[in-house]
Amino acid sequence: MPAKSKAQQKAAGAALSAKRGDTPKSKLKGASKQMEDSMTEKELEDFAKGSTKGKPEHAD
Repeated sequence: MPAKSKAQQKAAGAALSAKRGDTPKSKLKGASKQMEDSMTEKELEDFAKGSTKGKPEHAD
């Protein structure tokens, strides 16, 4: 399921980076921290991929 907003997509990308070990987990905040704990790498990939074109900055 792809993200519904640009903010969700950014958070998923940050969480994915931490899950892969590219970014320290201590750098995560808010939603990305929760996503990293609760989602698998595959789920994060699906959530983070795709174009941001036409997506709102924040979901309703």
